[in-house]
Amino acid sequence: MIRFSALNGADREAMAGSVEPLLLKATELVVKTYEYLRTVPETASILGWETDVDEAHLEERRRFFSIWVARTLGVDTSEEFARYLFRAGQYHAGHGPRHIHTPTNYVTGSIGLVLSSFAHYLVEAQLPAEVIAKAMSGWSKYLTVQLNQMLMGYQIAREFEEGELAIRVLVYGRLRPILGDKEFVVHLHPDSCVSELLAKFFNYYPQARAEALERVWSSEEKSDSLWLEVKPLYIALPGWRVLLNGRDLYYEGGFETPMKINDEISIFPPGR
Repeated sequence: MIRFSALNGADREAMAGSVEPLLLKATELVVKTYEYLRTVPETASILGWETDVDEAHLEERRRFFSIWVARTLGVDTSEEFARYLFRAGQYHAGHGPRHIHTPTNYVTGSIGLVLSSFAHYLVEAQLPAEVIAKAMSGWSKYLTVQLNQMLMGYQIAREFEEGELAIRVLVYGRLRPILGDKEFVVHLHPDSCVSELLAKFFNYYPQARAEALERVWSSEEKSDSLWLEVKPLYIALPGWRVLLNGRDLYYEGGFETPMKINDEISIFPPGR
């Protein structure tokens, strides 16, 4: 998405030239953001602040937002920050420690409010109009990339909990410290197969996907299109094993085996 948005060196230079006045207003941005969310009935209801503000919850929110502001003003484009934003999207889907569901329209609207605040602060700092225009062009590209990452996390989290079947997934070896647990539950619709479960699991936990899978590209020519459609596919790295009810799917059943109630999937890294 960074490549698609054409966020280039000139953008970064223009953004860097606007960081000082934005940094001076960072505390104000954090404080006023939550003051505003408290006054809007819909967001106050989402946060549980209709009658009173939970100070511990407010402190958590301000701390998270302050870290985000700092990393954003540093124009962090690392893979670690991409995972952080993806996880934030999952939190917005109600998968955080407080299980608060924040609909996507408020996430998108909040990015717009931040951009508006950035523009206001730069005008207030009396920067030249040309400097502001170039800086805001860069900030718009960068924050749109961030928004895409958060919405992706949100969508995958919502899909993760869809389906009447609740399938246990056990992981072993080095996956356990990476994921922070050894047992998970993935929801599936009836008649779903093992490959669909694995797609849901590795989409929700991309850190596991990076460890266990290799990305390859597949092209497909459609009759109703003039273009080839290229999609990423993921295949297991050598040595990884997936078991359905104790039986290795590489040798018995295959990954298109339908799943049923009480089935259990086990994922083993090489050497186990």
